[in-house]
Amino acid sequence: MTIDSSPALQQVRQWLQDAAHIAMLTGAGVSAESGVPTFRDAQTGLWAHFRPEDLATVEAFRRDPARVWDWYAERRVNMREVQPNAGHRAVAEFQRRHPGRLTLATQNVDGLHQKAGSADVLALHGNIFEDQWLDPCALARRPQDGCTPAQAEPGRPPRCVQCGNLARPAVVWFGEMLPHDALGAAERAAARCNVMLVVGTSGAVYPAAGLAHVARAAGARVVIVNPHPSELDDVADQVLAGPSAVLLPQLLDF
Repeated sequence: MTIDSSPALQQVRQWLQDAAHIAMLTGAGVSAESGVPTFRDAQTGLWAHFRPEDLATVEAFRRDPARVWDWYAERRVNMREVQPNAGHRAVAEFQRRHPGRLTLATQNVDGLHQKAGSADVLALHGNIFEDQWLDPCALARRPQDGCTPAQAEPGRPPRCVQCGNLARPAVVWFGEMLPHDALGAAERAAARCNVMLVVGTSGAVYPAAGLAHVARAAGARVVIVNPHPSELDDVADQVLAGPSAVLLPQLLDF
């Protein structure tokens, strides 16, 4: 592979080589390079006239569970055959060569990092291919004693045959909190890293975008990798304008 000789890329590459620990946050732009449409780009055809709050909130699901379930079922079908790109593979290969050196957090719900081979991915917004219950199990005295979504009776959406609970996609909807454990682990990684790579995200969605501020406050170098300007460019030590599928293999090939 030919490495870009630009001073900015070479500088970031050296920072990464010298770093004992690297934190990475990836966003929709990384998946878009594999052909995954962004949330709003996916609202075409039948779904074009729906607002996000019609399709991605708890209230929308309770109001019309079949409609929301069908929307996510269609997205699952469209995403299932999408393959990781060179950026996903570069991250996974780096993690294999350097165990424990890079902590990966992602805002993406498509599982492409996991498909590429990355382990222990902090999925801040969940996983579209997994289900969870809409409400806590009404029959279980303890959460761990409840039924599992895998036991749900098929339907639109699936339903628990014992208590009637509805299954829903295991993604973070508008107005919901991020998974406590995943966010906490991502914040700890940002606070202890030497370099933080923020890749393929506009930097507009919090609290995920706040990880860059955590890293900067702790003294880490912050690097933005994105074809377009982001809202985090002002806190970055270096901004690399370009697609992640091109730049990540060059940055992480050591």
